Amino acid sequence: MKSGFVSLIGRPNVGKSTLLNNIMGRKIAITSNKPQTTRNIIQGIYNDNDTQIIFVDTPGIHKPKYKLGKYLNKQSYMMIEDVDVVLFLVDASEKLGNGDLFIIEKLKSVKKPVILILNKIDKLTNDEILLKIDEYKDLYNFSEIIPVSSLKNKNIDTLIKVLKNYMVDNIKYYGDDVITNTSTEFIISEYIREKVLELTNDEIPHSITCVIEKIENKKDIVNINACIIVDRDNIKKIIIGKNGKMIKEIGIKARKDIEELFNKKVYLELYVKCVKNWRDKESYLSELGFKDFEK
Repeated sequence: MKSGFVSLIGRPNVGKSTLLNNIMGRKIAITSNKPQTTRNIIQGIYNDNDTQIIFVDTPGIHKPKYKLGKYLNKQSYMMIEDVDVVLFLVDASEKLGNGDLFIIEKLKSVKKPVILILNKIDKLTNDEILLKIDEYKDLYNFSEIIPVSSLKNKNIDTLIKVLKNYMVDNIKYYGDDVITNTSTEFIISEYIREKVLELTNDEIPHSITCVIEKIENKKDIVNINACIIVDRDNIKKIIIGKNGKMIKEIGIKARKDIEELFNKKVYLELYVKCVKNWRDKESYLSELGFKDFEK
């Protein structure tokens, strides 16, 4: 049994979480077209007959405007150092930008294999893919360059095959039935947060938090009470919507994902709480036993 740790890094919205979900064959990381959707380090544990690969999904590296952005960048940089292989994802359908060049400069001090993943090749012709490879190969001494489409499941098997050559440990870190290091409550809260971001466009900041206050897993149904926490009254009104229409739609969409997670019926009760300063918010979350929120 070979094993190792692999980090997924790149700018926001290049498809890191989508790639992780595709590799795992199920949704363990939320996706959104908004930057900085991923706020936590999320592991996906891939197993087959001879290999265990622990993938680490990280927040998108970007030029931060606020304290949260600086914190997210710091998390991503840490995951460059603490793994066996780094996967650097870029959106091959976009022009090489300053954000990609910034990350490449950071990678020049890394003393471990760095594999370039040219994602979203479903939007390119074969000739355009070759041009992209030529464009990137002289910028850094990548160990490998692998074109993929995480959305269309192209070349994912090739990526796994290549990664197996870089696995150096001889220990099984997780059992075969473990697919992620995150709790069920965290996954559910992320599903709900994803739907909030998806349905409210650019009106809602990433500072919103969702916590699971109660979960009862019965024989035929799962009962869940969840709270969406915001810091402004106007944000609360947007999430609730006129006559409760928005929060109802959030609940309907989130419930579908949660039912797939449990493979049974789910009753989801959602409400919104406004906590106007972080000191009170931290106290409230601590009372619920929820420690891993991000400021």
